Amino acid sequence: MAREIISLSIGQAGNQVGENFWRTVLKEHGLGNDGVRAFLPLTPPPSVPLSSTSLELRLRVPFSPLFNSYASGMIHNKSNEYVTSKSAVGVYFTEVDHGEKMKYVPRSVQVDLEDGVLNRIKSGPMGNLFRPDTFIAGSSGAGNNWAKGFYTEGAELIDSIQECLQKQAEACDALQGFQITHSLGGGTGAGLGSLLLSKIREEYPDRMLSTFSILPSPKVSETIVEPYNAMLSLHQLVENGDLTFCLDNEALYDITTRTLKIKSPEFEHLNSLVSQVMCGVSTSLRFPGQLNGDLRKLGLNLVPFPRLHFLMPSYAPYHAAGAEQFSRITVSDLTTAVFDRHNLLVACDPRHGRYLTAATIFRGDVSSREAQYAVMNLQQKNASQFVEWIPDNVSVSLCSVPPVGQARSATCLSNSTSIQEAFKRTLSQFSTMYKRRAYMHWYIGEGMDEMEFAEAESNTHDLVAEYQQYQEATVEAEEVEYEEEEVAVEAEQQAEE
Repeated sequence: MAREIISLSIGQAGNQVGENFWRTVLKEHGLGNDGVRAFLPLTPPPSVPLSSTSLELRLRVPFSPLFNSYASGMIHNKSNEYVTSKSAVGVYFTEVDHGEKMKYVPRSVQVDLEDGVLNRIKSGPMGNLFRPDTFIAGSSGAGNNWAKGFYTEGAELIDSIQECLQKQAEACDALQGFQITHSLGGGTGAGLGSLLLSKIREEYPDRMLSTFSILPSPKVSETIVEPYNAMLSLHQLVENGDLTFCLDNEALYDITTRTLKIKSPEFEHLNSLVSQVMCGVSTSLRFPGQLNGDLRKLGLNLVPFPRLHFLMPSYAPYHAAGAEQFSRITVSDLTTAVFDRHNLLVACDPRHGRYLTAATIFRGDVSSREAQYAVMNLQQKNASQFVEWIPDNVSVSLCSVPPVGQARSATCLSNSTSIQEAFKRTLSQFSTMYKRRAYMHWYIGEGMDEMEFAEAESNTHDLVAEYQQYQEATVEAEEVEYEEEEVAVEAEQQAEE
């Protein structure tokens, strides 16, 4: 049974990233831009008769779990047997009868307070992929104002969004959770995204809520009021999110220019990097593997304390155009690469903090023994960078199906205390403007209370302090603290007697 995920793209950045994500997922599942199977096997293996039943199965099966060839379009495993796995497509898609062929419709909702980006998607090559009623647009836009997205313009759309989500959820057999793609710097992605977070948490308290959140960058700033919007959104993410995958444009620009050798990268290039990580996170749900993981397992292993759920994603290998055919990467090289700061999708240096937990997701022809040994060796060599009071804090997932055009790849999600660098940057910029109450009238004019700014600032200060506390924590300190608590409890019991 597929454990479905409902995907939400909010705002201009969220919809642009979401569009690229769906394009990558379609390629991985062998679907065309309209959601119909893009190819049929050219020559069936001799062991399987070409009957109408087997033809129907081949139409519904995305890939073989053990072997697949994108060039020939053959769908079979090493023993030349056809394999059926509806759950592979069912995580993100709903099956719809489409004449002679089966059409796969994304389980998604696209939201924006202005219709420019949504109209471009509808008129683009993937316009026939989505259900028309899943495009929900406002008319006036949020104008980079968090309060407009949260209190006024966004609040007018929230009922229709919730109704659309409810339809999608009711059609699921076993809904696992929600995946939100948005930016924290603008008005719609930050404001309306925060409002949706709180509404979904209220409506579906027992479902996983993961977000791919684009944080403000140290050098790439889109708007002047970005620190305000980001700080107010962080306040909501801390309280309502289960997993937050942090991204920023500065790190993405570095990867495209330094590693991919693209002199003038565009958003299309940056979004393709993000979509690779997004596909890597859900790969164990969509395809079979030796060691499977899903959103709930990731949350359980990666979040030691409920507030500390901000993860730093990384991906490997990155190759410049045409360079991949000249390189052969081992599992050990992959493991080293995903823990390298140059492959991180957020501008933080993990050497300035310590890893609380991490999860590595390998794709392709990777044996469990190789992966476990590579991860263990890396931990032993860099023992000082991992907290010692959480033993074996790097989990491993394996999926047999590689990404399109690559033999093997790895995605890493790390919960490192160095993420506080990103929060400190935003906090510093926020405090500089907030002291002088600059631009405040735009927010208060939309119905916000000034106290919300103070609460958001205080909450982020507490979050940074928590990360710092666990970065400095040692086994000895934990034992002393535990003993002191035991002594205090005994003293209370004696006093009561």
